[in-house]
Amino acid sequence: MTTTPPTTATESRAPAPHMAGNFAPVKEELTAYDLPVTGTIPPELSGWFLRNGPNPRDAATPHWFFGDGMVHGLRLEGGRAVSYRNRWVRTSTFTDGARPVDAQGRRNLAAGVANTHIVRHAGRTLALVESSLPYEIDCRPGHELETLGAHDFGGRLTTAMTAHPKTCPTTGELHFFGYGGPTPPYLTYHRADASGELVISRPIDVPGHTMMHDFHLTAGHVVFMDLPVVFDRNRPGMPFHWNPEYGARLGVLRRDDPYGEVRWLSIDPCYVFHALNAHDDGDQRIVLYVSRYAEFGGTTPAHLWRWTIDLATGTVTEEQLDDRFCEFPRVDDRLAGLPARFGHATTGELPGSGPIPGALLRYDLETGAVVRHDFGPGRTPAEAVFAPADDRPGGPGWLLTYVYDASTDTSDLVVLDAEDISADPVATVHLPQRVPYGFHGNWLPDPDAAS
Repeated sequence: MTTTPPTTATESRAPAPHMAGNFAPVKEELTAYDLPVTGTIPPELSGWFLRNGPNPRDAATPHWFFGDGMVHGLRLEGGRAVSYRNRWVRTSTFTDGARPVDAQGRRNLAAGVANTHIVRHAGRTLALVESSLPYEIDCRPGHELETLGAHDFGGRLTTAMTAHPKTCPTTGELHFFGYGGPTPPYLTYHRADASGELVISRPIDVPGHTMMHDFHLTAGHVVFMDLPVVFDRNRPGMPFHWNPEYGARLGVLRRDDPYGEVRWLSIDPCYVFHALNAHDDGDQRIVLYVSRYAEFGGTTPAHLWRWTIDLATGTVTEEQLDDRFCEFPRVDDRLAGLPARFGHATTGELPGSGPIPGALLRYDLETGAVVRHDFGPGRTPAEAVFAPADDRPGGPGWLLTYVYDASTDTSDLVVLDAEDISADPVATVHLPQRVPYGFHGNWLPDPDAAS
């Protein structure tokens, strides 16, 4: 099956960097079956590998972040690459040209591009972007990756939803937040129970509208990052700018007192798109791992840092752990908010265009050891996702990532042994078209598979 939706794209003699090379969108939605494989797909892998990212239909899209969302999905089952498909997320912006703010200045939370992440909770698969409501995606057999519509938790969600919610592995609760809007409160903390019912929506006072992309969850705390990237509606393109005078701070909220005090602790000005993980260390310490930029914008690289919050003294210790660029950090999601010995991230740089992943790093957060997997010249991995081999959190498993090959202008799904990532790939699935650079995704195992 091949479909090409109507496009608004116009010819451009000199495309912007985010519309060229493997940033450029693909034009067709494909479905392909029984894909060729080099190596052996582990038979334990039974489910969907989904990845979301921008795939703009309009060549005039002013920034990579604003492209229409497209989900790329690979179905693995019985040691086979059963199928691949890619689908635009049919948001109201995609289908009807809806805009986030109408002519009367009213905010339309259903208008968005749903291009940043895709997660599963309480039986729903949700495509996310932090500026609007999530959109539900259908992963049932025969309905793969069709858009079902905006999801507002039965009318209870009245803010946008972060693209980085956290599922507590102990309670099954989904923790998230919404930020932005023309007036205070600029931040609202939300919690949905394991059945998917939104049970907490608590406004939090912050002094300004900052770009709050991610946050932290531990067994006992929620930690927000109020960092100096400030909204400016008059800026062309990306409407945020770096303003270190705003200050930088971490806000700590106890999970057992969700309407209680948020305790704010100052840190050095910086920016963080993505958190690796966080955990409590006793009653008075919280340990956070982040991919930290010294400032926002330009080609300043991000590095792995550890922040240790001491609630007894009201201070934060800040330590850089590695001098290599790293982004898209992940752990075994079954250890989200708990001590996790190992994490992984992508690394590399593309001069003049900002950091672009070029290899995978596996961090031992106890010893500081780092193991690297290089994919070879011109082969660039996306974010890698952990897929477990059994029911032991932090145990054996695989890293799954789409890899773009510049020499052939094609992409593969590469499967690595998570405990020996420097070894040759366990399997390489050859895809029918390239997968443009994008953002985040997940391994969604079948209900009776390892989870």
